[in-house]
Amino acid sequence: MSKPHIIIVGSGWAGFYLAEYLSTTLYNVTVISPRRTSAYTPLLASTACGLFNFYLAEEPIRSKTHKCRFVKANVLSIDLPRKSVHCAPAFEDDDTISSQNFDLNYGYLILAPGCIPNTFNTPGVAENALFMKNVSDAMAVRKLLFDLLEKASLPNCPVDRKKELLHVAIVGGGPTGVEITAELDDLAHKELQDLYPDVAEYLRISIYDVAPHILGAYDQKLYEYANEALVRRNIAVETNSRIEKVDKDAMYIKGKGRVPYGMLMWVTGNKAVPLVMDLDVRKTEKGLVRIMTDRHLRVFKAKDSEEIYDDVFALGDAADIDGESLPTTAEVAVQKAKYLVNFFNGRSQSEMSVPGSIPFTYTEKQLVSYIGSRDGIIAGRGDREGWTGRSAWLAWRSGSVLWTRSWRNRVVILLTWVVNWVFGKEIAKM
Repeated sequence: MSKPHIIIVGSGWAGFYLAEYLSTTLYNVTVISPRRTSAYTPLLASTACGLFNFYLAEEPIRSKTHKCRFVKANVLSIDLPRKSVHCAPAFEDDDTISSQNFDLNYGYLILAPGCIPNTFNTPGVAENALFMKNVSDAMAVRKLLFDLLEKASLPNCPVDRKKELLHVAIVGGGPTGVEITAELDDLAHKELQDLYPDVAEYLRISIYDVAPHILGAYDQKLYEYANEALVRRNIAVETNSRIEKVDKDAMYIKGKGRVPYGMLMWVTGNKAVPLVMDLDVRKTEKGLVRIMTDRHLRVFKAKDSEEIYDDVFALGDAADIDGESLPTTAEVAVQKAKYLVNFFNGRSQSEMSVPGSIPFTYTEKQLVSYIGSRDGIIAGRGDREGWTGRSAWLAWRSGSVLWTRSWRNRVVILLTWVVNWVFGKEIAKM
């Protein structure tokens, strides 16, 4: 008997875990994604600021250890009745190949396409801002930062222009925005003081958010602590800020007018990918558009129907459970992926049509964020209050090791920390 074919759409946290652990003895597994690597997103801010090398913040889909098939393509549409996905090769520099579309049939389909940055249709953002979704984004941040420092260091650059070039504007006051702010501030107060003594004093970091405060996922005591810590280090925390448009040199903020910048980072949230928007299944009606599933992660067929597809599953940021909404975090994605791996690997082919008897349950982990200068915050859980300080920073930093699935990378990260502590970051090679 031939093995069932499982197609995984996406190579993010959920897709990569499935590709790594689904049994290729029991199934033919195919991953379809425009990216041949999977990024460890919590490590991107640290990588962008030189804490360790770029390759440590991602893993290749193709591997000697997991024998899945990889197809570098975008899924354009899905024919659910015919169990077929319609794809286009993902090679932006080759129009000929990219136009040669093809179809793949599946026995089981797992949808984990992730999301894309939400610009909220703000004019100029897509053309001028940097994002932080993958390693290539982190590389772009690092390159631009040091280009700006070199421009400001030119002998004919006036002081006013230095200040404009070295204004780093970060839009988004969630954990990602605060953590990239913290890492940049650490870099500015350490290595940049030695390497760029003439211009480091002009580097200024501002964080903007439309909400009344940053880090809204935490309780008031913790987000106020974080706000005060950032302000103490001369980081401008600009809440209640509505950005109306952006050009290549400045933002235009309601009530404040033109605000020049050298680097603009946009880390405000997510929106659904076109595939999810076009898919004829039940989806959320408010906020981020996500595919609705039952507690076994099976996709509902239609808007008002209770019928499900026994052979189509969805997870990651692009999916949510009916009646049990969960956040769009790596932890949720990985826990759902583990559930599906256990479901598929624990069943024989004759049992695959039988719904899983145990529904998915999410085990909540404490939310941790770094706020700079070896300080952090950890959200409380249950009767236990949250806490701050160096222990919170150590808990956050240890995640750099725990998130990485490769023991090789874990060892290299630990060694890099030791080398950085003794000799400082190797900024010259950045």
